[in-house]
Amino acid sequence: MFSRRQFLQRSFGTMGAIVSLNALSKGDSLALDRPNIIVIMADDLGFSDIGPYGSEIETPHLDRLAREGMKFTQFYNCARCSPSRASLLTGLYPHRAGMGTLTNLSGKPDSPAYQGYLNDRCLTVAEALQRAGYQTLMSGKWHVGEERPHWPLDRGFEQYYGLIGGASHYFNPNLLQAGRTRGRVVARNHTQLLEFPDSFYLTDAISENAVAMLQEYGQKSDPFFLYVAYTAPHWPLHALPAETKKYIGKYLQGWDAVRTRRYRQAIARGAIDARWSLSARDERVPPWETVENKAWEDMRMAVYAAQIEAMDRGIGQMLEALRQLGRDRETLVLFLSDNGASAEILPDNQLDLMPGSGQTYMSYGIGWGNVSNTPFRRYKISVYEGGTATPLIAWWPGTIAPGSRNDRVGHVIDIMPTCLELAGVEYPENWDDRPLLPLDGKSLVPSFLGQRNEDHETLYWEHHNNRAIRQGQWKAVYEKETETWELYDLERDRTEMNNLAADYPERVAAMSEQWQVWAQEVGVDLSFEG
Repeated sequence: MFSRRQFLQRSFGTMGAIVSLNALSKGDSLALDRPNIIVIMADDLGFSDIGPYGSEIETPHLDRLAREGMKFTQFYNCARCSPSRASLLTGLYPHRAGMGTLTNLSGKPDSPAYQGYLNDRCLTVAEALQRAGYQTLMSGKWHVGEERPHWPLDRGFEQYYGLIGGASHYFNPNLLQAGRTRGRVVARNHTQLLEFPDSFYLTDAISENAVAMLQEYGQKSDPFFLYVAYTAPHWPLHALPAETKKYIGKYLQGWDAVRTRRYRQAIARGAIDARWSLSARDERVPPWETVENKAWEDMRMAVYAAQIEAMDRGIGQMLEALRQLGRDRETLVLFLSDNGASAEILPDNQLDLMPGSGQTYMSYGIGWGNVSNTPFRRYKISVYEGGTATPLIAWWPGTIAPGSRNDRVGHVIDIMPTCLELAGVEYPENWDDRPLLPLDGKSLVPSFLGQRNEDHETLYWEHHNNRAIRQGQWKAVYEKETETWELYDLERDRTEMNNLAADYPERVAAMSEQWQVWAQEVGVDLSFEG
C-alpha cells in the first residue's frame, strides 16, 4: 500500500502538481497518471440488502468488491433520491444545489433551495473532471433536472444514456400506470428514445450501455469518469422470471425471521457493532404468523431480491470489461445507495395478482422495507438511520487494502471532493465568471490509503421537515410526526432505541439551535412538509 505522499507523487508527479480548473480550457488534456473512476448508485436499496452488509440475496460481484476492497460502515446519504444525487454530483448539501426535494414534486416552495434542478452556484463532478481532461460518461437515472438545459450533457457529461426523471416501468418506460405516473423520458445524449424492444429491461439497459461506454472510452489514453445510476431496486416490482424463480419460497419464513438472520449476519460480516440491538419490528407491521396472504408477500420479496441480483449481474459485466481492457488496477469503483429502503405503498398492490410482470405496478411495502433496513428504524424520507444509512464499498486493486473496513463517519457530499483529489484538481471559487459555493464534503482519499480521514465536525439533514444533526457520537433527530427533538448516542445505540433527550436537555438545545442556523443558511423552508 502507498503512503499518501507516495500516492500523490505516483498520481501527479510532485506534491505541487495540483491543477487549477480556471487555468484550463474545455478540451485540455493532462498527461498525468490519474485513476479512472466509476461511481455506482443504487435506488432505494436498504442498508442490509447486499451480501457484505448481511443479506441473503445473491450479490457475488458486490461481495467481491467488498472482499477485495474497503467496506464503510458509517456512511450517509440525504434520505431521498434527488437530494442525494445532487449532493453526490456537487459535494454540497442538496438545498445549496437547488434540490431540497424532488424535481417535479407539486407544492414545493418557490425558493432557490427547491427549484428542482441543479443551480448555477454549484459545479458538478462531471464539469470539473471534463475540464481536467477526463472522459465523462453516464448511464442511468438523472433526476436532478427534467427540462433542457438541465440534462446530463448540459452539466458536463459527454455521453449519456438513461432515465431523465424518477421511477419508471422497467419493461416499457412509456407506459402510464393507473393514471398515477406519467411515462418517463429515456434519452441518449439529447435525444429522447420512444421505442423499446420486447426484450427491454431497464436494469439491463443501464448495464449494457455502461459496458459499451467502457469498451469504447476505456481504450483511449485519457482517464474516464463513469457514473452508473441504477433505478433498481426502486418500485415497481419488475424482474425477469428466471431470476425471480430462485427466490420464490425463500421468504415464507417471514420478515421477523429474515430480519433476525440479517442482523446476525451483519454482525458476523463486520457491517455493524454487536453492541447495537436490533430495532423493534415497525408497529405497523403485523407478526408474520397473523399474515394471511403469505405466498403473495413471499413473491413481493422474491421479485425485489431478483431486481438487486440483476443490478449485481450488471456490475459484474462492468468489472469484466475493465479486466478485458487491462484497466482494473487503475480504476476506483465506488458503490452506494441514494436512501434507505422504501415503505411506500402503491394503490396497485392487489392481493389477487402476483407481482413481477409488466402487467403489474407494485411496491413491497413496510414489512419488507423493515427487513431491508436491518438493523435500523424507519425508511426512505425519514432521517432516522433507516432513511439515511447507506452501504459504501470502495474497490481499487493495488491501492485499497483487500478486506479492509472503515468506521469513519462519511457522507455522500464527500464523493465530489474525493474525485477532485484523485484527478489532481483544486475546487475553484468561480466557474466561467460565476461564483461557486464552497464544498461541504471532505475527500475520502486518506481512508483509501488506510489513513485517518478528516472528520466531519457536524453533519446535517432535512427532508420535508424531518431534521437531524450528528456531532461525533451524538445525533439529534426531529421527525414531523413526533414534533420533538430526540437524542441518541450512536456509539452505543446506532439503532436509535434509547432516546436520551431527557437526560441531556442542554445538549439537545445546543444541537437543535445549531441545526436551525444551518437550515437558515441553506434555505430550508420549514412550512414545506411534502
